[in-house]
Amino acid sequence: YLKISKLALAFAIIHSKPPGKSSKEYIEYLAKTVSEQDFGWKWKVEVLEAEVLRLRQELLLNRISPRFCLENRKQDTSAETRTGRESINPTSYSSQLEDSGCDVCNDSAFDSLGMVSDFHQSEHNVNTSKHWLERVPALNLYRTSKEQSLTAPVQFLQRLLEIRRLSEGGVLQADFSELENDSFTIFNSVSQLLDGLTVFYNSPKFPVPSFLSEGVCVLINLITDTKLSNHVLKKCFKKMEEFKKNLIQIILRNRSVNRFQALHSVSQTLGLLGRNNILRNSLISLLLSEVRQFAEQLLQAYQVQSVYDITQYENIFFLYMILEQLLQNETQETNISSPDYGGEEKIKFLKNLDQIILHLSDEFPLFSLYLWRVSVLLNSGQMQ
Repeated sequence: YLKISKLALAFAIIHSKPPGKSSKEYIEYLAKTVSEQDFGWKWKVEVLEAEVLRLRQELLLNRISPRFCLENRKQDTSAETRTGRESINPTSYSSQLEDSGCDVCNDSAFDSLGMVSDFHQSEHNVNTSKHWLERVPALNLYRTSKEQSLTAPVQFLQRLLEIRRLSEGGVLQADFSELENDSFTIFNSVSQLLDGLTVFYNSPKFPVPSFLSEGVCVLINLITDTKLSNHVLKKCFKKMEEFKKNLIQIILRNRSVNRFQALHSVSQTLGLLGRNNILRNSLISLLLSEVRQFAEQLLQAYQVQSVYDITQYENIFFLYMILEQLLQNETQETNISSPDYGGEEKIKFLKNLDQIILHLSDEFPLFSLYLWRVSVLLNSGQMQ
């Protein structure tokens, strides 16, 4: 029946083709027309899905803190009034620039691996909190470009963090138990943020765009906030694990000649993710696994005198640096929930490690030194 239907369609196309066109040209024209229609429908679906998510985000914020949303609606109205005035008096425009609420600049977003330059100051008094309320950008999540698609979840999560700070300062009443009732909105918002960061890390641009710094800023604040992190990780843990794996692979597989600045930026983000104890333990396991596998591959290549991946050899040192930073932070903290971090991966990593170091130390002294340093940090954590 399918063959007969295809044959009938072919005859119909041949009989209906316009004069001056071959059957092949007419078929290609029809295929292009249908694909354009499909693209148009897909775009409409994406727009509608974005609008649904925007409405659900606004509804969730309103349920958590109705007063916050009411105050921001007033601010949106006054902002429209100011916009009208600025068109008359353009000299006042510079003082009214929209503030993202995230004190990060392109070049000084990070001090070193695992350390952030004033993402947000933890000390907020009541007056500062009221000032923040006036500065939070309008929730405008109806976006199209890649940059704007990253900005959309950032704005929503910024507002969520701001409600948290204002409620902590006593300015607002907020009910964060509402987060338990709407896993769809939280999961989709965080997923959009992580997917957006992954896209830009895969094709980095320098200097680092401000929206990328803001995205990292919001993500780190979200997972380190004592009240919000549990809600977020409960719904988005698998997505966070996928994000960490993607960043590790971006580091290992990057073969660009001028890749080191980009890899340093990715490494910093991974180090910052390790600020959360739950994410840190799983991240240590992932890094140990990648380093162990490469060490075994390098040993095998050395023993049979075969070629090894020199680019991956260079990139693996970024994983070493992240591991050292995370393990040092782990051993320095006194309130560690589980001293035996790493689990099975730690056992696999330490097994036969002395033999690997012994065989590789002459040909790859720096690699062997880093292996030894990581093993020392692992053992020191176990002794504590």
